[in-house]
Amino acid sequence: MTAIPANKKFLTAAEVAEILDVSVSTAYRIVKKMNDKLAAEGKIIVPGKIAARYFYEHVYI
Repeated sequence: MTAIPANKKFLTAAEVAEILDVSVSTAYRIVKKMNDKLAAEGKIIVPGKIAARYFYEHVYI
């Protein structure tokens, strides 16, 4: 497992896959679901990436 710097603002789907130990396609679905929720709240999103703080606050690992 590659260490992901703590100061990263966004995580890519590949990094999410590594953190959660899932396939990249599953990680893309997770990122999309989280981004859809943020978009519904009126937030600006980056497709294929998720805000690191939001990810760690909403995923139990």
